[in-house]
Amino acid sequence: MQVLKFGGTSLSNAENIHRVIAIVKQAMEKDRTAVVVSAPSNITDLLLGAGTCAAERNEIYKEKLTLIEQTYFGLIRELIPVLKQSQLLSLVKKSCNEMEDICSGIFLLGEITPRSKDRLAAYGEWLSSHVITEALNAAGIEKITCKDARELITTDAAFTHAVVDFKATNRQIQDFFSSTASPLCVVPGFIAADISGVTTTLGRGGSDYTAAIIAAALGAVSLEIWTDVNGMMTANPMLVSNAQTISRISYQEAMELSHFGAKVIYPPTIQPVMNKRIPVWVKNTFAPLEEGTLIKSSVAQKNRNTITGLSCVNNVALISLEGSGMIGVPGFSKRLFEVLSDEKINVILITQSSSEHAICVAIDAAMVDQAKLAIDSTFANEIALKKVKPLQVERALSIIALVGDNMRNLPGISGRMFSAMGKNGINIRAIAQGASEKNISAVISVADVQKAANVLHEEFFETVHKQVNLFIVGTGNVGFKLLGQFEQQRHFLQQRLRLNLRVVGICNSRKMLIDSKGINLEKWEEYLNVATTAKLEDFVKNAIEKNLRNAVFVDVTANGKVADVYSQLLQKSISVVACNKIAASSAYPVYKELKHLAGKYNCRFLFETNVGAGLPVIATLNDLINSGDRIHRIEAVLSGTLNFVFNHYDGSRKFSEVVRQAQEEGYTEPDPRLDLNGTDVARKIMILARETGKKIELKDVDNQSFLPESCMKGSVADFYNEIAREENHFKQLVKEANEAGCKLKFVASYTKGKASVRLQHIDPNHDFYHLYGKDNVVLFYTDRYKEQPLVVKGAGAGAEVTASGVFADIMRAVE
Repeated sequence: MQVLKFGGTSLSNAENIHRVIAIVKQAMEKDRTAVVVSAPSNITDLLLGAGTCAAERNEIYKEKLTLIEQTYFGLIRELIPVLKQSQLLSLVKKSCNEMEDICSGIFLLGEITPRSKDRLAAYGEWLSSHVITEALNAAGIEKITCKDARELITTDAAFTHAVVDFKATNRQIQDFFSSTASPLCVVPGFIAADISGVTTTLGRGGSDYTAAIIAAALGAVSLEIWTDVNGMMTANPMLVSNAQTISRISYQEAMELSHFGAKVIYPPTIQPVMNKRIPVWVKNTFAPLEEGTLIKSSVAQKNRNTITGLSCVNNVALISLEGSGMIGVPGFSKRLFEVLSDEKINVILITQSSSEHAICVAIDAAMVDQAKLAIDSTFANEIALKKVKPLQVERALSIIALVGDNMRNLPGISGRMFSAMGKNGINIRAIAQGASEKNISAVISVADVQKAANVLHEEFFETVHKQVNLFIVGTGNVGFKLLGQFEQQRHFLQQRLRLNLRVVGICNSRKMLIDSKGINLEKWEEYLNVATTAKLEDFVKNAIEKNLRNAVFVDVTANGKVADVYSQLLQKSISVVACNKIAASSAYPVYKELKHLAGKYNCRFLFETNVGAGLPVIATLNDLINSGDRIHRIEAVLSGTLNFVFNHYDGSRKFSEVVRQAQEEGYTEPDPRLDLNGTDVARKIMILARETGKKIELKDVDNQSFLPESCMKGSVADFYNEIAREENHFKQLVKEANEAGCKLKFVASYTKGKASVRLQHIDPNHDFYHLYGKDNVVLFYTDRYKEQPLVVKGAGAGAEVTASGVFADIMRAVE
């Protein structure tokens, strides 16, 4: 004997039922078969919905019943030959009339009882079994028996979640199947009857349970559960797009996963077949050739993943009983759980502090008000005496659980789990690990479920790729080059570094584009041009609310308003990579707070390109400090713009022409005065001083500008006019340097806690003398590099190298 169970999606329309018939025919070639059927999709919901509407005296219940009748009539007309439809149509019509009578009674009373719910819900599976029986008959299968499950399965009178009397049930199933010679028997799932013959149900999803009960009673060779997925999955595919089918799994693992929300199998299903060691196959009606998942007593450990799967339970609430009066006093736990038991409230998870000061329990959120009322009443005396507090309730929570037999005695699993979630800003409210060490559970916010599921699936199952989600602000020269570099490096990152780098948001001053699935970087300009009008606050809100794992916010602007949002992002564990210098060079408390937030919320605040464009200046400085070296002095040429200008200006061309060339080639800020007056260099040396640990503000940097005061007034156009009029001043600067046999370099220095920037004469023996084009150079004098400094030198300006520096920071942020 073999037992096959088909779920609602497998029976939702005539086309799907033809698939079921083909599967049953093939199965019958191997052995005698029992087929357990659910109601077609949505039928049970419609039935219970009709009852609820009737109880609310809402006559819409009649429309729901009409829809049920039309569904069954439609199936009959498509599946059954016309000459054989009459009797079945009459059966459906009679049943629908009975349903309407029940709902009319509920309507008059204005209430619906659990017993009424069971009676109403039973019609779905019962009618389904008759329709499927006739459809199988019409397909040429003879000698089929349709048996009402209420005559086979006896339960108590706990309506909606009845408990099976296995002694009576096993006897009735065995007697029936031994007395019939039919090669095929069709049985409705989900429904049963108490000892008085009153209809009960086994709980939503109970059709699986029906099939398991029959299989166990008959000692079946196998139980097959046919559904709409290829088997049990490593995670819910609705949450995790990369979820994989589990080919083999133990009974215990399957029970754990189903208990923690894996909906492929109804939790009680496993117990009856596990006791008889009957193998269970979970297979896909729509892909019958796929192997599916085999559930059995033990699974070979060789080459198995440590974690078998992860699952989630939503709509959870935490209730906490706590108080100093509980410490050392026996009986509090007993009384708490007795109250929950009396109220028929199921406990999903338990955790207790070692001080016995608090007991925390997770329950179904729908039961939380009932639980609080009952518990506060039970402990009213202790609450009045302030020995315990009134029951504390936290809502909008979920439980996420890792499950696997291989977790047992293997250290580090919980560490990896909590570390992965912590790095992504997922707060854990409570944890529990079963004594069997088959699962580790964590209670988290329902808003973090999808993020947590993907983070953990990536950590334990996806050894190939780590997904990184980028929100980019700024599509100017640097932003444009950066997006081009992403597209160019995409395949390299996937193949060599196992990184799936996705740009999910792009924003500039005009438009913003957001796509959680990733923006096509070959067409980003085209898509951005027709996207939503840009609003920075909406862009940031989206970045936070999307709650994507491994998220990085990349600022390639020079906009102060963008810098102002960094703290919001860091507090949500979204790393910030800033080409924008404003935040790191703002007031010291702001800079310090951003660094603090990054550490507090397990993310990164990186701004390498603030100093030296793509050169690893800040990274080198931090490496020196982190390795125990001490910084004595820093000397640097930190402006690619000024170096370019003084390398190209010799008096033969106007100073204004050389500056304009630098701006046209992308080496200057939009307002060149920020470079030429030394402000930009002052910011850079201040940032380096801060990274050494110095508390310093911009006003503390001694800035000896070489620009006449008149050049700083008016617009950018006025600036160019004024430096043209001041040409003799600039010629004189070059002349004095030439007469001294030197070159002009704008030098930043930090020594003995003091920072300064000024134009200097550099003689041929100095490290700065042979510095050409737009190059930057930084000299670090330290304990380890006393006489000969550590030198970082290279291109310090330009969109391409700056973009590459931002790219490198992104790689650091996602390490």
